[in-house]
Amino acid sequence: MTEVQDAPRATANRSTLPTESAFTEYISGQWAQTDESLPEPREQAGYAAQRRERISALHPGKRLILPAGDLKTRSNDTEYAFRAHSAFAHLTGWGADTVAGSVLVMEPSTAGHVATVYLRESAKHGSSEFYANPQIGEFWQGKRPSLEHVAADLGLQTASLTDLPAVLDAVDENTLIVRDGDRDITDQVDGRRLLAAEHLDSESLETAGDTELERDLSEIRLIKDAFEIAEMRAAIAATRQGFDDVIADFPDVIAHARGERIVEGTFNRRARAEGNAVGYDTIAASGAHACILHWTRNDGAVVPGDLILIDAGIERDSYYTADITRTLPVSGTFTPIQRKIYEAVREAADAAFAVVTPGIRFSAVHAAAMEVIAAKTAEWGLLPVSAEESLRADGQQHRRYMVHGTSHHLGIDVHDCAQARRDFYADGIVAPGMIFTIEPGLYFQLDDLTVPAEYRGIGVRIEDNILVTEAGAENLSAGIPRTADEVEAWLAGR
Repeated sequence: MTEVQDAPRATANRSTLPTESAFTEYISGQWAQTDESLPEPREQAGYAAQRRERISALHPGKRLILPAGDLKTRSNDTEYAFRAHSAFAHLTGWGADTVAGSVLVMEPSTAGHVATVYLRESAKHGSSEFYANPQIGEFWQGKRPSLEHVAADLGLQTASLTDLPAVLDAVDENTLIVRDGDRDITDQVDGRRLLAAEHLDSESLETAGDTELERDLSEIRLIKDAFEIAEMRAAIAATRQGFDDVIADFPDVIAHARGERIVEGTFNRRARAEGNAVGYDTIAASGAHACILHWTRNDGAVVPGDLILIDAGIERDSYYTADITRTLPVSGTFTPIQRKIYEAVREAADAAFAVVTPGIRFSAVHAAAMEVIAAKTAEWGLLPVSAEESLRADGQQHRRYMVHGTSHHLGIDVHDCAQARRDFYADGIVAPGMIFTIEPGLYFQLDDLTVPAEYRGIGVRIEDNILVTEAGAENLSAGIPRTADEVEAWLAGR
């Protein structure tokens, strides 16, 4: 095995690592031999193979390159927590234990494609990488699996990452790459494309095939397989535990000047205990912060009498994540106006869920929720027109109080299938196996003069995760209290 690169860090000015021959000789020897037995293929290996077959059929004769991505710098010589690219994880079955820098290559063959994962091999104790490279050295980061171990684990052919340059040297017009997987590898692929077609310049480089690949990788995720559905159930169950933890910690939450951060920390602790991490930055929005749709600063107090909107989800080691929102009265009970607004949102959510069945258009889910939102805001005298007029395409005044959509697909990404075509997404046909959110809300800003003063500063969202079945739909998160009465009982039981 060749020596791996020196540490790509500016640490020479503070390094105290010995370089004398006595040290290097001593640290290179007297290490016990590790007896590594090979594992059985992990549960998702067979499902990943089926997914690769689907993408292979869509791109015959094309070399497909899907990087997992590498470590990204947060500040100077510290990195963000590594997360493999979702398309890589989906087609390999590798998740939180992915070796950073790995690349899936699918070479075209007469039978479709031959898939190989290129990864950074386990370093030998005698190599300087082992003890001298704080970014990837195993003394610093822990042992990496062998090629043989990964091959057995994923049911995939493996090769050393040092062999990847030969693959890149073979890049031609029949090569496609997931462009946002690894910027450096994408640049290398583009450079070789330009060399292969000398008449081109960087401005006329053709990347439409890459876009089609990314689109197809999104669209094959629209319908979840049995493994994915089971992972989503587990993620939602863990998320319920996280919400229970937060409610149990309400005394500490209320007592702290930045109680929103106590909510975030409590939930994130459960995420690390039961999964990989949170699936997205937790929103802990108390009082008027609940009217800020993506409030993640979470630095406010949590005050009795206010509502707190918590939008949070636990991501499994497989990367499948829940996405749940509950709005809770901090004091334990809703005021009459809070209850009125809350139950209107819940009615909108129930109306959206009621229309979910195979064969409808995805956009019908949003439309059903909007009928209720328009009716309620008109009934309360907030609209300058009737509910019917507001629902017209040239109206939409009710959307002042809910500018976001009602649903998005959910799975290995919190906003899954993001590159799918509109005809397959918003205007697509709902089918069994799809999982998406239903999340209507009402948000009355503190300075909104169109609403009575007692409404201002109240924000409510209820978000559930829905599985489409052959017969209709299942609310996977129905076990997390939803109605105003259920929420009050939940809080009373803390």
